[in-house]
Amino acid sequence: MLYACQDRYGDMFTIRVAYEGTWVMLADPEAIKQVFTGDPRIFHAGEGNEILAPLLGRNSLLVLDEKRHMSQRKLLLPPFHGERMQGYAQTMGEIAEREIDSWPSGTPYKLRPRMQALTLEIILRTVFGVGRDEADKLADLRGALREFLDMTTNPRFLLPLLLAGPKRVRGISAFGRRIDRVDELIYREVADRRRAGDVEQRDDVLSMMIGAQHEDGSPMSDEEIRDELLTLLVDGHETTATSLSWAVERLVRHPEKLERLRAELDGGREEYLTATIQRRCGCAR
Repeated sequence: MLYACQDRYGDMFTIRVAYEGTWVMLADPEAIKQVFTGDPRIFHAGEGNEILAPLLGRNSLLVLDEKRHMSQRKLLLPPFHGERMQGYAQTMGEIAEREIDSWPSGTPYKLRPRMQALTLEIILRTVFGVGRDEADKLADLRGALREFLDMTTNPRFLLPLLLAGPKRVRGISAFGRRIDRVDELIYREVADRRRAGDVEQRDDVLSMMIGAQHEDGSPMSDEEIRDELLTLLVDGHETTATSLSWAVERLVRHPEKLERLRAELDGGREEYLTATIQRRCGCAR
Protein backbone atom coordinates (compact mmCIF):
# COMPACT_ATOMS: atom_id res chain seq x y z
CA MET A 1 0.00 0.00 0.00
CA LEU A 2 2.79 2.40 0.92
CA TYR A 3 4.62 1.76 -2.36
CA ALA A 4 1.37 2.36 -4.23
CA CYS A 5 0.87 5.64 -2.37
CA GLN A 6 4.41 6.70 -3.18
CA ASP A 7 3.85 5.97 -6.87
CA ARG A 8 0.63 7.99 -6.83
CA TYR A 9 1.45 10.88 -4.49
CA GLY A 10 5.24 11.15 -4.50
CA ASP A 11 7.91 10.92 -1.79
CA MET A 12 5.80 12.69 0.84
CA PHE A 13 2.18 11.89 1.59
CA THR A 14 -0.20 11.56 4.56
CA ILE A 15 -2.33 8.70 5.84
CA ARG A 16 -4.87 8.56 8.65
CA VAL A 17 -4.34 5.89 11.31
CA ALA A 18 -6.94 4.87 13.89
CA TYR A 19 -6.34 6.60 17.26
CA GLU A 20 -3.14 8.08 15.81
CA GLY A 21 -4.42 10.98 13.74
CA THR A 22 -2.55 11.94 10.56
CA TRP A 23 0.84 10.44 9.75
CA VAL A 24 3.25 12.07 7.33
CA MET A 25 5.11 9.39 5.35
CA LEU A 26 8.55 10.16 3.90
CA ALA A 27 10.30 8.13 1.18
CA ASP A 28 13.16 10.42 0.20
CA PRO A 29 16.40 9.47 2.06
CA GLU A 30 17.45 13.09 2.51
CA ALA A 31 14.12 14.04 4.05
CA ILE A 32 14.29 11.04 6.38
CA LYS A 33 17.82 12.06 7.41
CA GLN A 34 16.57 15.56 8.26
CA VAL A 35 14.00 14.05 10.64
CA PHE A 36 16.46 11.72 12.37
CA THR A 37 19.05 14.46 12.80
CA GLY A 38 16.57 17.25 13.50
CA ASP A 39 15.89 19.19 16.68
CA PRO A 40 14.50 16.73 19.29
CA ARG A 41 12.42 19.56 20.72
CA ILE A 42 10.46 19.54 17.46
CA PHE A 43 10.63 15.94 16.31
CA HIS A 44 9.06 14.00 19.21
CA ALA A 45 9.76 10.34 18.54
CA GLY A 46 8.25 9.39 21.90
CA GLU A 47 4.98 11.06 21.02
CA GLY A 48 4.99 9.18 17.73
CA ASN A 49 5.45 5.90 19.61
CA GLU A 50 2.46 6.48 21.89
CA ILE A 51 0.85 3.26 20.67
CA LEU A 52 3.68 1.32 22.37
CA ALA A 53 3.00 2.75 25.84
CA PRO A 54 0.49 0.03 26.93
CA LEU A 55 3.06 -2.60 26.00
CA LEU A 56 6.30 -1.04 27.23
CA GLY A 57 5.14 1.35 29.96
CA ARG A 58 5.41 5.10 30.46
CA ASN A 59 9.10 4.98 31.39
CA SER A 60 10.20 3.31 28.16
CA LEU A 61 12.92 5.15 26.29
CA LEU A 62 10.84 4.76 23.13
CA VAL A 63 7.89 6.81 24.42
CA LEU A 64 9.85 9.65 26.07
CA ASP A 65 11.00 12.97 24.63
CA GLU A 66 13.38 15.81 25.47
CA LYS A 67 14.75 15.92 29.06
CA ARG A 68 13.09 12.70 30.27
CA HIS A 69 14.38 10.86 27.21
CA MET A 70 17.94 12.08 27.76
CA SER A 71 17.82 11.26 31.46
CA GLN A 72 16.69 7.69 30.82
CA ARG A 73 19.13 7.30 27.94
CA LYS A 74 22.08 8.17 30.20
CA LEU A 75 21.03 5.40 32.59
CA LEU A 76 21.03 2.82 29.79
CA LEU A 77 24.28 3.76 28.07
CA PRO A 78 26.83 2.09 30.44
CA PRO A 79 25.64 -1.52 29.82
CA PHE A 80 26.20 -1.00 26.10
CA HIS A 81 29.69 0.42 26.29
CA GLY A 82 32.08 -1.16 23.80
CA GLU A 83 34.00 -3.15 26.41
CA ARG A 84 30.78 -4.52 27.89
CA MET A 85 29.56 -5.61 24.47
CA GLN A 86 32.84 -7.40 23.83
CA GLY A 87 32.26 -9.30 27.05
CA TYR A 88 28.82 -10.38 25.88
CA ALA A 89 30.28 -11.74 22.63
CA GLN A 90 31.54 -14.96 24.21
CA THR A 91 28.15 -15.65 25.80
CA MET A 92 26.39 -14.98 22.50
CA GLY A 93 28.79 -17.29 20.69
CA GLU A 94 28.21 -20.13 23.15
CA ILE A 95 24.43 -19.80 22.87
CA ALA A 96 24.62 -19.67 19.07
CA GLU A 97 26.79 -22.80 18.91
CA ARG A 98 24.38 -24.77 21.10
CA GLU A 99 21.43 -23.61 19.03
CA ILE A 100 23.08 -24.49 15.70
CA ASP A 101 24.08 -27.94 17.03
CA SER A 102 20.38 -28.67 17.58
CA TRP A 103 19.40 -27.98 13.95
CA PRO A 104 18.64 -31.03 11.76
CA SER A 105 20.97 -31.88 8.89
CA GLY A 106 19.63 -32.69 5.43
CA THR A 107 16.04 -31.89 6.44
CA PRO A 108 14.17 -28.64 5.67
CA TYR A 109 13.05 -26.71 8.74
CA LYS A 110 11.68 -23.29 9.58
CA LEU A 111 14.58 -20.95 10.32
CA ARG A 112 12.82 -17.91 11.79
CA PRO A 113 11.46 -19.69 14.91
CA ARG A 114 14.97 -20.96 15.62
CA MET A 115 16.40 -17.47 15.27
CA GLN A 116 13.68 -16.19 17.59
CA ALA A 117 14.66 -18.82 20.15
CA LEU A 118 18.32 -17.87 19.75
CA THR A 119 17.83 -14.13 20.25
CA LEU A 120 15.46 -14.66 23.19
CA GLU A 121 18.00 -16.91 24.90
CA ILE A 122 20.71 -14.27 24.43
CA ILE A 123 18.46 -11.60 25.92
CA LEU A 124 17.63 -13.79 28.91
CA ARG A 125 21.34 -14.31 29.62
CA THR A 126 22.83 -10.90 28.83
CA VAL A 127 19.94 -8.55 29.64
CA PHE A 128 18.00 -10.37 32.37
CA GLY A 129 21.10 -12.16 33.67
CA VAL A 130 19.39 -15.53 34.19
CA GLY A 131 21.97 -18.32 34.07
CA ARG A 132 21.76 -21.80 32.56
CA ASP A 133 21.82 -23.28 36.07
CA GLU A 134 18.49 -21.57 36.88
CA ALA A 135 16.39 -23.96 34.81
CA ASP A 136 12.98 -23.29 36.37
CA LYS A 137 13.40 -19.53 36.26
CA LEU A 138 14.61 -19.70 32.66
CA ALA A 139 11.65 -21.83 31.62
CA ASP A 140 9.11 -19.49 33.27
CA LEU A 141 10.63 -16.32 31.80
CA ARG A 142 11.14 -17.91 28.40
CA GLY A 143 7.52 -19.04 28.20
CA ALA A 144 5.99 -15.76 29.41
CA LEU A 145 8.20 -13.56 27.23
CA ARG A 146 7.61 -15.78 24.21
CA GLU A 147 3.83 -15.34 24.61
CA PHE A 148 4.30 -11.60 25.06
CA LEU A 149 6.44 -11.34 21.92
CA ASP A 150 3.99 -13.41 19.90
CA MET A 151 1.30 -10.92 20.86
CA THR A 152 3.39 -8.03 19.51
CA THR A 153 4.12 -9.70 16.14
CA ASN A 154 1.19 -12.04 15.42
CA PRO A 155 -1.54 -10.25 13.39
CA ARG A 156 -4.19 -12.39 15.13
CA PHE A 157 -3.27 -10.72 18.43
CA LEU A 158 -2.04 -7.39 17.10
CA LEU A 159 -5.08 -6.36 15.06
CA PRO A 160 -7.50 -6.26 18.06
CA LEU A 161 -4.94 -4.20 19.98
CA LEU A 162 -4.66 -1.70 17.15
CA LEU A 163 -8.43 -1.48 16.75
CA ALA A 164 -8.96 -0.96 20.49
CA GLY A 165 -6.41 1.83 20.68
CA PRO A 166 -3.78 2.48 23.38
CA LYS A 167 -6.26 3.77 25.98
CA ARG A 168 -8.51 0.69 25.90
CA VAL A 169 -6.04 -2.07 25.15
CA ARG A 170 -5.66 -3.06 28.81
CA GLY A 171 -9.29 -4.12 28.76
CA ILE A 172 -8.59 -6.96 26.31
CA SER A 173 -8.33 -10.08 28.47
CA ALA A 174 -5.75 -11.90 26.32
CA PHE A 175 -3.51 -8.83 26.45
CA GLY A 176 -4.02 -8.25 30.15
CA ARG A 177 -3.20 -11.86 31.10
CA ARG A 178 0.07 -11.85 29.18
CA ILE A 179 1.18 -8.47 30.51
CA ASP A 180 0.30 -9.40 34.09
CA ARG A 181 2.29 -12.65 33.86
CA VAL A 182 5.33 -10.88 32.42
CA ASP A 183 5.11 -8.15 35.08
CA GLU A 184 4.88 -10.74 37.86
CA LEU A 185 8.04 -12.51 36.73
CA ILE A 186 10.03 -9.34 36.03
CA TYR A 187 9.18 -7.70 39.35
CA ARG A 188 10.05 -10.93 41.14
CA GLU A 189 13.41 -11.05 39.37
CA VAL A 190 14.11 -7.39 40.17
CA ALA A 191 13.30 -7.98 43.85
CA ASP A 192 15.55 -11.07 43.98
CA ARG A 193 18.38 -9.18 42.30
CA ARG A 194 18.10 -6.22 44.70
CA ARG A 195 18.52 -8.66 47.60
CA ALA A 196 21.48 -10.42 46.00
CA GLY A 197 24.91 -9.68 47.39
CA ASP A 198 26.77 -9.93 44.09
CA VAL A 199 25.04 -7.27 42.00
CA GLU A 200 28.19 -5.16 41.66
CA GLN A 201 30.14 -8.15 40.34
CA ARG A 202 27.57 -9.07 37.69
CA ASP A 203 27.73 -7.68 34.16
CA ASP A 204 24.16 -8.29 32.93
CA VAL A 205 22.03 -5.29 32.00
CA LEU A 206 19.47 -5.80 34.80
CA SER A 207 22.17 -5.73 37.49
CA MET A 208 23.64 -2.55 36.02
CA MET A 209 20.19 -0.95 35.98
CA ILE A 210 19.81 -1.73 39.68
CA GLY A 211 23.13 -0.02 40.34
CA ALA A 212 22.36 2.98 38.10
CA GLN A 213 21.50 6.38 39.59
CA HIS A 214 19.68 9.44 38.35
CA GLU A 215 21.45 12.80 38.42
CA ASP A 216 19.98 13.46 41.87
CA GLY A 217 21.47 10.20 43.16
CA SER A 218 18.19 8.29 43.32
CA PRO A 219 18.09 4.72 41.94
CA MET A 220 15.90 3.51 39.11
CA SER A 221 12.48 2.44 40.35
CA ASP A 222 11.13 -1.07 39.78
CA GLU A 223 8.72 0.38 37.24
CA GLU A 224 11.52 2.08 35.30
CA ILE A 225 13.55 -1.12 35.22
CA ARG A 226 10.54 -3.15 34.11
CA ASP A 227 9.74 -0.75 31.28
CA GLU A 228 13.32 -0.60 30.00
CA LEU A 229 13.74 -4.39 30.17
CA LEU A 230 10.65 -4.83 27.99
CA THR A 231 11.91 -2.08 25.68
CA LEU A 232 15.20 -3.91 25.15
CA LEU A 233 13.30 -7.16 24.65
CA VAL A 234 10.88 -5.81 22.03
CA ASP A 235 13.41 -3.58 20.30
CA GLY A 236 16.18 -6.17 20.13
CA HIS A 237 14.47 -9.50 19.66
CA GLU A 238 12.23 -9.64 16.61
CA THR A 239 14.29 -7.27 14.43
CA THR A 240 17.47 -9.25 15.11
CA ALA A 241 15.79 -12.62 14.54
CA THR A 242 14.32 -11.43 11.24
CA SER A 243 17.63 -9.97 10.06
CA LEU A 244 19.47 -13.19 10.90
CA SER A 245 16.86 -15.26 9.10
CA TRP A 246 17.11 -13.22 5.91
CA ALA A 247 20.91 -13.16 6.05
CA VAL A 248 21.04 -16.96 6.21
CA GLU A 249 18.38 -17.29 3.51
CA ARG A 250 20.38 -15.07 1.17
CA LEU A 251 23.63 -16.92 1.86
CA VAL A 252 22.04 -20.31 1.25
CA ARG A 253 20.38 -19.10 -1.94
CA HIS A 254 23.69 -17.68 -3.20
CA PRO A 255 26.28 -20.38 -2.40
CA GLU A 256 29.08 -18.48 -4.14
CA LYS A 257 28.64 -15.66 -1.60
CA LEU A 258 28.68 -18.18 1.24
CA GLU A 259 31.91 -19.68 -0.07
CA ARG A 260 33.50 -16.25 -0.34
CA LEU A 261 32.49 -15.54 3.25
CA ARG A 262 33.94 -18.84 4.47
CA ALA A 263 37.18 -18.34 2.56
CA GLU A 264 37.75 -14.85 3.98
CA LEU A 265 37.02 -16.01 7.52
CA ASP A 266 39.41 -18.96 7.10
CA GLY A 267 42.00 -16.41 6.00
CA GLY A 268 41.53 -14.37 9.15
CA ARG A 269 39.71 -11.48 7.49
CA GLU A 270 36.31 -10.04 8.43
CA GLU A 271 35.61 -7.32 5.85
CA TYR A 272 33.07 -9.40 3.95
CA LEU A 273 31.51 -10.63 7.19
CA THR A 274 31.00 -7.01 8.27
CA ALA A 275 29.47 -6.17 4.89
CA THR A 276 27.17 -9.20 5.11
CA ILE A 277 25.93 -8.19 8.54
CA GLN A 278 25.46 -4.53 7.66
CA ARG A 279 23.53 -5.27 4.49
CA ARG A 280 21.69 -8.22 6.05
CA CYS A 281 22.32 -10.40 3.04
CA GLY A 282 25.13 -12.30 1.36
CA CYS A 283 25.12 -10.08 -1.73
CA ALA A 284 27.20 -7.31 -0.17
CA ARG A 285 29.19 -5.02 -2.39
